[in-house]
Formats: sequence, C-alpha cells, structure tokens
Amino acid sequence: MVTVRPPVRHRLVTHQPVRYEAVLTHVRHERVERSFRHPLTTWLVDLDHVPAPRPWRSFDAADHLGSPELSIRDNLTRWLAGRGVDLGGGRVLMLGTPRSLGHAFNPLTVYWCHDTSGEQVCVVAEVHNTYGERHCYLLCPDADGRADTPKAFYVSPFFAVDGDYTMRLPMPGDRLALRITLRRGGRDVFAAVLSGTRSAPVPWWVRLRDLATPYRVSALIRRHGIALWARRVPVVARPAQLPQEGVQ
Repeated sequence: MVTVRPPVRHRLVTHQPVRYEAVLTHVRHERVERSFRHPLTTWLVDLDHVPAPRPWRSFDAADHLGSPELSIRDNLTRWLAGRGVDLGGGRVLMLGTPRSLGHAFNPLTVYWCHDTSGEQVCVVAEVHNTYGERHCYLLCPDADGRADTPKAFYVSPFFAVDGDYTMRLPMPGDRLALRITLRRGGRDVFAAVLSGTRSAPVPWWVRLRDLATPYRVSALIRRHGIALWARRVPVVARPAQLPQEGVQ
C-alpha cells in the first residue's frame, strides 16, 4: 500500500489537451562531461478525455504500459491496483508525446493521479529506453513534487542499473519544470531536465513541425550515444528486463 503524502490539488481545469513548447536537457558528469539541449513539444492530456486518434497523431495504449486492447487509463488503473492504489475513478493527467505518423518515442511519460476530491494520490513515471523496453516507477512526491527511488531499469548503455534517482515532478501549469537526477556513490552523475511553457494556439505549419518530435528525439539520443561510444566510454551490457505487465 502506498503512503499518501500531503495533498496536492491539480491546477488544470480544462479537459482539452495542453501543448507545451519545451527544451530537453541532458547533463552527464561521469567519465566525461557532456551535455545537450534540444527543443521538443509535449502534451498534458486528461486520460478520461483522450483525443480521438487521427492518421497523423494519436495517444495510443500500445505505446504505454499494459495491453494495447485496453485504454491507457484502464491499463494504468490495473497496474496501480496491483500495487495497492485505488483512485476511485479520480482524474489522471498524462504528460507525453503522441505517436506521430506511425512512430512513437516517449523517453518519459508522467501520470499525475488524483482521487475524486482532486487531491493527488501518487505519480507514476514511465521510462522507455531505445530498445523498446519500459518501466514504471510508483512515486509519492512531497509538496514540491520531489521523490527518491532506486534505479531499477536499464536506460543508457553507458550506465549500469544501480544508484538512486531524485525525481522532481510537479504537475505542470503555465510552466513545465521536471528534473530527474541520478546519484551514484554520493554524487550526481547525470541529470535530465524538461522545461517549457504552455503554448498559445499555433498555426498549422507549427503543428506540422510537431509531427517530427518522436523522430527527432529518438535520433538525437542515439547520436549522443554514438558520441559517447566514440569517446570510449565503456558500454554496460543490458540485463534481461522482466515486463511489468501482469507482474503484481
């Protein structure tokens, strides 16, 4: 059973998806100092009001935890129930990048889970790697959106599955400010920051540019991996990953 932290009330009133113009920053401190910054767009979506799929964009259950035959909301509800969490039908807000033109890549999807009174019960951080694997972390953040959890999933081929994450995941409002820091041996060795602002309505050609986001982010992460490999940063073998689907 999850221990509930001080209540946090959600700030998003509309049921319509909210678009954010954001920047993804990665900073590495172990073996080599390296950082990069890339623009991207991401969306905050009410899982009870997911937009209908379109040929060019969709929020697809197949890209997230659980069965592709169920909705994202139903899959998350099942997963939480297996871990002693019952939202009672409360609201869930998901931050993620939709499938675009048949391609999906979500390094991080965050779910802010509330009860029927609007109080935040927990946060789920769903992490994907470039090998098509995923892992969800069940978090109980404090009032500032901060939670600590052991690393339990292979993400980068240049980091072993050890150390601890400090995740700061306050629910977005007009601004988006998420940060995940990996600590090993008492020091910060890696940080990922997603920051941005809520977007006003944009013209069609900007929306057209958004369709490239999953392709661009996937390609850039691989490009930076190649750069680390070229600098002879040791590659860590990928352990077998047991899917969480069906695991209680």
